[in-house]
Amino acid sequence: MIETNRPAAAPADDEPDLLRDQFRQLLRYRRLIGAGIAVGLLGGVYLGISTADTYVATADVVLRAPTDDPFNPSLAPDKAINIGSERQVALSSSIANEAAKKLGVSAKDFAALRSGLQVTNPPQTMVLRFTYTADSPKEAAKRANTMTEAYLLKRQESLDATRDKMVKGYKEQRDPIAKQLDELSKEIARMPAGAGRDAASSSKTDLQSEVGSYNTKITKLEALDMTPGRVTSAATAPTATDGPGILMSLALGAAVGLALGLLAAWVRLVFDPAPRSEGDVARALRAPVLGYLPRDRTGGGPLLAAGEADPRLAEEYRSVAFRLAYDSRFADRRRLLVVAPRGSSETAAAVAVNLAASFAETGKDVLLIEADLRTPVLASQLPTDAGGRPRWSQGQGGAPAPGRHSDSEWPDGRQLVVDAGESGSFDLIPGDRARNVPRALTSARATRLISEADAPNSTVVVLAPPVLSYADALALVDRVDGVLVVSDPRAIHRTDLIRIRELISGAGGTVLGAVLHAPLPGEKRGKDKGKSKGKGGTTAAGPAAPAKPGNSAPQPQPIPYEVAEPEQHIPGDGTDTVALRTVRMGRR
Repeated sequence: MIETNRPAAAPADDEPDLLRDQFRQLLRYRRLIGAGIAVGLLGGVYLGISTADTYVATADVVLRAPTDDPFNPSLAPDKAINIGSERQVALSSSIANEAAKKLGVSAKDFAALRSGLQVTNPPQTMVLRFTYTADSPKEAAKRANTMTEAYLLKRQESLDATRDKMVKGYKEQRDPIAKQLDELSKEIARMPAGAGRDAASSSKTDLQSEVGSYNTKITKLEALDMTPGRVTSAATAPTATDGPGILMSLALGAAVGLALGLLAAWVRLVFDPAPRSEGDVARALRAPVLGYLPRDRTGGGPLLAAGEADPRLAEEYRSVAFRLAYDSRFADRRRLLVVAPRGSSETAAAVAVNLAASFAETGKDVLLIEADLRTPVLASQLPTDAGGRPRWSQGQGGAPAPGRHSDSEWPDGRQLVVDAGESGSFDLIPGDRARNVPRALTSARATRLISEADAPNSTVVVLAPPVLSYADALALVDRVDGVLVVSDPRAIHRTDLIRIRELISGAGGTVLGAVLHAPLPGEKRGKDKGKSKGKGGTTAAGPAAPAKPGNSAPQPQPIPYEVAEPEQHIPGDGTDTVALRTVRMGRR
């Protein structure tokens, strides 16, 4: 049993429970998740079809730097070769032009030839990997190998051109010195012995040393191994397509789509102003959730749940009444105010009626007061019979004359007995339209009427209009012991629940708990119906139903009133009707 004798406190953080709760909340947005999966599957189908005839061939090339001693460990190839620059060269148009000549590709297909090539460099290696994508396996292998050969050829030509240019430069610097050396040698041969010849011989030695240095450099350059690299793995025709296949593509698309759907659902959940769980409602109202009314399988059942084919609804009402009966704040004086946040009071009226029936089933004397003086409908929607007057009205000179309507008419002393089947019966004080609703609700007679709960074994249930639409409920808060809020959690914001709690607390009342329910049949989520019809097409404010057999008094008829034009109609402004369905009685 849920303890209801103190305001609900924030539960202790339990990470597994929080994760399960969040996952359940995400599953509320099934459309977003389904849309994400659908998008992922479409992407998977596109991937599977687009890669069904795509083949990829790969060739690997190891680059080498020019060297005269390939076994010298002091030479670091990564210092002599910029692998990033070489990768850009491999992707350049010059390599593609050379390959196009060998492949016989026309100018209009040149762009397609370049687009199929991809060159990568595995980390920490001097390897260039040529990957070519084509529509046939043989063409992919042929073009990958041709691109590799064209790159190696261009690199060889570039290295050779660099060496030849350096050799030519050294020769151009050496030749004038060598010519000077020949002329000096001839002069020395003609010179007599002496100091002049010795000086000329010294100059000759310097020139010979300089010429020898140039010859050494030229010889070293000509002896370099200019191999640009070698193919370590030639491209071969692939035996299967590059794509993952239609089945794998669908699986990948479904996984990605599920992730996208969950992400979209999480974003929607974060920015959803409605309460995400019963815990959110309890924290906003600082009161427990006493029950969650199951969805009616029949698409709209009667106002009284007793005797229906589906007993879940009646049992839920009994459970709420049982929890209220054991709440110390309600058990002492047993005065309960039932309100909805805004819009339609249909479900709040059903809760008030069925709680009254549940209390009557336990043997209590129950009085249901319809304090909704703007759209009173209970008398025409319940199986009633005329009963005695309440004690406060005895000796008051009788009920007002028919046809009189004034601000002080309600309560006018009328008291009806509602037959709740096997649950028993309870008394009903029907509402009546009043010109000055606040004055009627705060009158001394209304106060004495609510004080009926002071009698032993008595319980008073008061039904008021929506608390955020009118101030009627706040005028009654200080006369009752607690307030029960009836709401569809998807049709109200958390800030509205906090405002309800603050308004009730400010008026001196206490929120005993909340009863949650699913959207009404035919009602859009988050929006209240401005005008509803009861079962059989009769509106709540329409002509009253004829008296049931055995009833001693005909059902009261609502007073006609002017209905706003459709473009001027505002839901909850007092001119709309509350759709309460026709009662169907039966045995459980």
